[in-house]
Amino acid sequence: MDAPLWTESHAPTIAQLPQDGVREYLARAADEPINLALYGPKGAGKTAAVRALAREAHDSENDLVEINVADFFGMTKKELSEDPRFASFITPKRRRETSKAGLINHVLKESASYPPVSGDYKTILLDNAEAIREDFQQALRRVMERHHEAAQFVITTRQPSALIAPIVSRCFPVPVRAPTTAETVSVLEGIVEKEGVEYDSEGIEYVASYADGDLRKAVLGAQTTAEAEGGITMDAAYEALGDVGIDDRIEDMLVNAENGEFTDARKLLDELLIDEGYDGGEVLADVLTVSRSRYGGEELAAIHERAGEIDLDLTEGTSDRIQLGQLLAELGAN
Repeated sequence: MDAPLWTESHAPTIAQLPQDGVREYLARAADEPINLALYGPKGAGKTAAVRALAREAHDSENDLVEINVADFFGMTKKELSEDPRFASFITPKRRRETSKAGLINHVLKESASYPPVSGDYKTILLDNAEAIREDFQQALRRVMERHHEAAQFVITTRQPSALIAPIVSRCFPVPVRAPTTAETVSVLEGIVEKEGVEYDSEGIEYVASYADGDLRKAVLGAQTTAEAEGGITMDAAYEALGDVGIDDRIEDMLVNAENGEFTDARKLLDELLIDEGYDGGEVLADVLTVSRSRYGGEELAAIHERAGEIDLDLTEGTSDRIQLGQLLAELGAN
């Protein structure tokens, strides 16, 4: 999509969040900061809810520090040092003389310790926190204890059982369930009316059902349909979403991986998972489809075996990006 993503241009306020309980908890946290742990399935709107909280609580957008844990803990020392969010914390000497684990701990401490741009505190979002190793969770616990007066920590996760007890005890739990079809329809209607897109109820309901409880997927599906067909009817949504294929990009991603161009391969993976909202299982299924036309014999059998392991890991809530990224790295090593 060349136009701005509707997920960004129509980011909700706290009042626009579809679930009563989530609105109530976040409204309280905006008035009186408290550490939170939002947990629920992928696409339920956890990250969007935290961003709504930050916009309500802070005058400056710089007082929200977002760390996607799946991305952050998978970074190399070089990537950490060059990331514009963290580069000012990391001197060349520290990069040379500090282990990756030490560098990550340093970034966590520095992110929490620098003063807010406005107001008395800042909000630190740790997104997809199920990917944090236990030793890093212990480091995070110490950071939360030391900087609790100047930083509000908000953790989002699909797997709350992966968090250690000392962190859970320091956060107020906020369950975020998958939105119902009716709630998704209400969100989509509000967006398409603001966009001036013609629609009918059957078309909106089709998009909501297609998303299957993933609000981000629903909004992007509505945008895809509107841009491709000029409006959202059932026939238009069926044509636009039924024809959305990613095989060509999957093949480009595999070719890049095979050629050792891992940065380009991971960029394509990020576009599919983050920008366009595909589920890790969907991408994995398409990787297998494309693989059947590219490989054979033992090589194809090995890919299928590895895909089975990844599929199991994905059902247990581990990071889509890390698991699929490892598969690409393995293809490049062969």
